[in-house]
Amino acid sequence: MIRSIYGYVRVSTREQNEDRQIIALREAGVSGKNVFIDKQSGKDFERPQYKKLLRKMKKDDLLYIKSIDRLGRNYEEILQQWRIITKEKGVDIVVLDMSLLDTRRGKDLMGTFLSDIVLQVLSFVSENERTNIRKRQTEGIAAAKARGVRFGRPPRPLPDNFHRVCRKWRAGKITGTAAAKECGMPLSTFRYRAEICEKAKSF
Repeated sequence: MIRSIYGYVRVSTREQNEDRQIIALREAGVSGKNVFIDKQSGKDFERPQYKKLLRKMKKDDLLYIKSIDRLGRNYEEILQQWRIITKEKGVDIVVLDMSLLDTRRGKDLMGTFLSDIVLQVLSFVSENERTNIRKRQTEGIAAAKARGVRFGRPPRPLPDNFHRVCRKWRAGKITGTAAAKECGMPLSTFRYRAEICEKAKSF
């Protein structure tokens, strides 16, 4: 029975480009119809296309992936899924960026042992890098906040009549509700922006 050849591609966001992975799979001989693509985080394996691929693969089929972190980023879950694919389903895996991770080779005890060791090291490195990225992001945000950098969407520019209306409101000539309506903004926003302007002495 001729084995089917599949490819799996994952990018973390919809904005990232999967072309590099697809080209590598095509060069390895994977048909476009057998390439399964997920566009989401690798933190777990709750991915629709990965699940579909897992259901479709049969014993003696072959799966190509570009690199181990495309399979996932969680150390324990990568090992678990690797064993499900290779041991329970009997499917071979080839990691194109790491020639040692090719289960078609070294079917003897030593070959399996070496493959398992390499997989565990790479899986650990992958998860450790993910942890370090999160840590660097957290530290970077904290440092930026300490410098006074504000996050989130910038405030909308004030309407042309804001300062004039604000002075009327401060003088008690109109209510806050009326002032907010004239400026085309919610009352809470009007009061907040007016307070900022008062502190800045801009009117």
